[in-house]
Amino acid sequence: MSGRVISGEGRLGGPSRQINIVLRNVEPAPVNETERETVVRKTAAEGPLADIFKELDQMIGLTNVKELVHEIYALLQIGKYRTEVGLQSNSHVYHMIFKGNPGTGKTTVARIVARMFHAMGALGKGHFIEVERADLVGEYIGHTAVKTRELIKKALGGVLFIDEAYSLCRGGEKDFGKEAIDCLVKGMEDQKDHFILILAGYSDEMEQFLATNPGLPSRIPIQIEFEDYTIDQLLQICELMAKEREYVLLPQSIAKLKQVLMDEKNNIWRAFSNARFVRNLLEKAIRHQAVRLLNQYVTVPSKQELMSIRPEDIHPEK
Repeated sequence: MSGRVISGEGRLGGPSRQINIVLRNVEPAPVNETERETVVRKTAAEGPLADIFKELDQMIGLTNVKELVHEIYALLQIGKYRTEVGLQSNSHVYHMIFKGNPGTGKTTVARIVARMFHAMGALGKGHFIEVERADLVGEYIGHTAVKTRELIKKALGGVLFIDEAYSLCRGGEKDFGKEAIDCLVKGMEDQKDHFILILAGYSDEMEQFLATNPGLPSRIPIQIEFEDYTIDQLLQICELMAKEREYVLLPQSIAKLKQVLMDEKNNIWRAFSNARFVRNLLEKAIRHQAVRLLNQYVTVPSKQELMSIRPEDIHPEK
């Protein structure tokens, strides 16, 4: 869904004339916090952001993440209302840190955030640039600053998303990654009204990353913890993925999948990759199902068989 671009803007929290305030002359009745949240969600669901919030709300889990995104939406919307009635609407800094294990939805939510800010008129372009250490760090002195500044320039009007951002501080004192961090800190301040920087990575590593530069924490006011999915949530995710591919997990298959997930989550030797693990497991099961069906049937299998994932198709990761 494409947002409406405000002519001559691109500033976060800048003025807008695009929203018609139907109730601006009506004295608002007092509402409690529950009613207020309901109104905010209803407004988003019925307006031009409907597709964006539908996608967000359909994501399994992530309750705290969804609440924060709705808070940001409410802040932007109220800022528009204040501008319409002649009140001051201060700009806010929206740089963010997404902390959590792999497969917890960080990149997906970052893309949704970019679309939301664009649809609200707070980002002139709303484009999404995803980079990693290699895109920022150069090979010689001065090269890193040039690469980093160029990426910030490309991100103006949109979102710059740096995955595994903590890798920028892993090379020691002489590593060029620190140069990239310094350049990002300056860019976050100088261009704070013109783009959003989202840094993502493991929780503990991101805490260490923040400690590498005293200017980082104060310039990134929004920090979101993406918690691991529960077993039940992972089962829901797997069934949803299967449904999208027109497959069905039999009850016995779900039981086996549940045991595989429990074993994997208890594996202390590697980080659990959440929905990514489920996706890989399902795709592997689909491959095994294909081999089983070819070996089992001389003629074309029934539609039900072509759709069914059986327990023997599910093989845990080695």
